[in-house]
Amino acid sequence: MDDRKLKILAAVVDEYIRTGEPVGSKVIASKPGIRVSSATIRNDMAFLEQLGYLEQPHTSAGRVPTFAGYRLYIEQLMPRETLSDEEMSMLDSALDMDSPSEEMLIENASKALAEITHCAAVSNISPRFSVIAKVDAVPTGKHMYVLLMVTSSGNIQNKICRLEFDLTHEQLEFFKQYMTERLSGVSVDSLSDVMIERIAEAMGAYTVTLSPLLKGVVELAKSFMESDVTVSGERNLIERDDLSAADVLKFLEQKSEFAHLIDDSFSDLRVLFGNDSMVISNSSMLVSPIKRAGRTAGALSLIGPMRLDYSKMIPYLTYLTEKISEILTENTEEYRLITIDDG
Repeated sequence: MDDRKLKILAAVVDEYIRTGEPVGSKVIASKPGIRVSSATIRNDMAFLEQLGYLEQPHTSAGRVPTFAGYRLYIEQLMPRETLSDEEMSMLDSALDMDSPSEEMLIENASKALAEITHCAAVSNISPRFSVIAKVDAVPTGKHMYVLLMVTSSGNIQNKICRLEFDLTHEQLEFFKQYMTERLSGVSVDSLSDVMIERIAEAMGAYTVTLSPLLKGVVELAKSFMESDVTVSGERNLIERDDLSAADVLKFLEQKSEFAHLIDDSFSDLRVLFGNDSMVISNSSMLVSPIKRAGRTAGALSLIGPMRLDYSKMIPYLTYLTEKISEILTENTEEYRLITIDDG
């Protein structure tokens, strides 16, 4: 396509985002930078419709953007806006970078994003990318022990282990010290059955006695692999006239399915539409990854109608995820330094 057709497509998308009404050629002809007749614009819009970037809801009506039209607009034509100092300060304040936990940090960001954009924000942070800070076993009764795993981000998982015998004080202290030496600083997602087998083999005479606890350590690590998905601003979606309330409620019931969007395979912002993998028709979902030391550790997402002001929403989303990523990375580096200092 030539520049003129691209300008016309951008003008149609901008106007439709602003009004929500099908856009006609006369409206586009009045836009600055469009210096051609309405007849030429109609021909170009018909050409864009043939390519699948525009569609005509009714005969004699104007055109509206399709999924493909929105995607081309976002990737190539959208004006790139930057946040003002006031906006960044407002987001920093809402984020509360002195939050006592990483979960609270993510929750604050999600609530702030939903409030500012009047959409819904979905946060997904996976503890599996944290490193192990401590493994402990606490006796709670005859032959029973509570196994604890704590990560550097403050996440805790526990599991009850039943043994066929009681451990001696010496055996219990050996287990705690041995786990600290072998697992402290190890990322949760790298803790595998093979690694545990090697650790068990190196325990010598304690291998058979402590193997049930070692099996519990692996199960705790696997429980960390599950991601928590939380949604803020649900009412913003339910109250919108351009979204199906039934679809929104269905999404809220199945929100955990969106955890599969978060993995190591993507590093940039994604834009998904209602025809991709979403359950809300006529909607869009912006997904921006959260990083921890360069690795994808979760995401912050924005869900709203297709007719979003993407040029404004995307900077809000990317600013928050970049800030969160910086804080998570700093927390990880601080933990590593403490570990080194402690020997």
